[in-house]
Amino acid sequence: MTDSLHSAAIDILKANDRGSYTVPTKGLYPFQWNWDSCLTALGQRHFDPARALTEIETLFAHQWPCGMVPHIIFHQIDDGYFPGPNIWDCGRPVPTSGITQPPVAGFALKRLLDCAPGLRKRAQPLLAQITAWHRWFHDTRDPEGSGLVAIIHPWESGRDNSVDWDIPFERVPTEGIAPYTRRDTQHANPAHRPTKAQYDRYIWLVERFRALGWQTDKLHDASPFQVIDPGFNAILIRSCLDLADLAQALGDSALAQENRRLANKGLAALQMAWSDAHGQYLCLDRITGALIDSPSSGGLLAAFAPIQPEHAARIAATIDAHGTRFLVASHAPDTPGFDPSATGAVLCGWSSIT
Repeated sequence: MTDSLHSAAIDILKANDRGSYTVPTKGLYPFQWNWDSCLTALGQRHFDPARALTEIETLFAHQWPCGMVPHIIFHQIDDGYFPGPNIWDCGRPVPTSGITQPPVAGFALKRLLDCAPGLRKRAQPLLAQITAWHRWFHDTRDPEGSGLVAIIHPWESGRDNSVDWDIPFERVPTEGIAPYTRRDTQHANPAHRPTKAQYDRYIWLVERFRALGWQTDKLHDASPFQVIDPGFNAILIRSCLDLADLAQALGDSALAQENRRLANKGLAALQMAWSDAHGQYLCLDRITGALIDSPSSGGLLAAFAPIQPEHAARIAATIDAHGTRFLVASHAPDTPGFDPSATGAVLCGWSSIT
């Protein structure tokens, strides 16, 4: 990275810094988002490691008693975003959403502490907190113990309106939801945002989960949308492995063993999502038991975990074959689901943080 880009990146992080947390962007996303904060901490560690640790600590200060870390924390009132805390209505002391996001925290914390080992003692409480989150995923999102966890709302994936969700999302009704006014299209080009039908389904799921009192052990089975995203699971596997290494280094062998067990189980199970025809992993619809024939960046991101070398090589070849300006397309360019105006190179930034 050139000096000018490095300075510009720092300036952006500082402009979005709210003291103890960072917003993804002013206007469209004015609160603290789960995995955005962890990725932000990876950037902050280069110029202010203590502030980077604060970012992660603030996120986990709002972890639910069950172990879940919500995908949004509403630290302050801002009516420019929908759905706000009154729609989620989760009953938390500081309002949060009731769903989660990709669990990148273990990965981020290890890299932060590799960079700033003097912060290890301060960071030690996070080991148990992050492990509780990993455990929660396997307890509530993998009820049959397959080794792979499901997302129950597209917003959990970080790839909100991916083509991957189109078929399983059709099972989600659109009738009966309360009237609402979107805010996202006031800040971004509506053509680049989810459609109204998609948004109706997003809100139906929120209202369904809210009606169940946000009992996270009941939401998986109550959702008509249950999808195993290989990229999401790869992040969980990598986070477990990194946290295991960190816990071992800090003398907590019990936490290290638990995280390695979860990671190894997930890594073995990930093979069921491999598609030899596409040269990558695919999402799996847990309700139908079928792979979703949609070669997206989620299936490429599986290489974030220590997958079989031959599969990693096939994924590299698949990426090379895309031939897009930004190297990795959100969806394979030669497939019907590819839309260059609505997709982007969502993975290209990962190479700079690994």
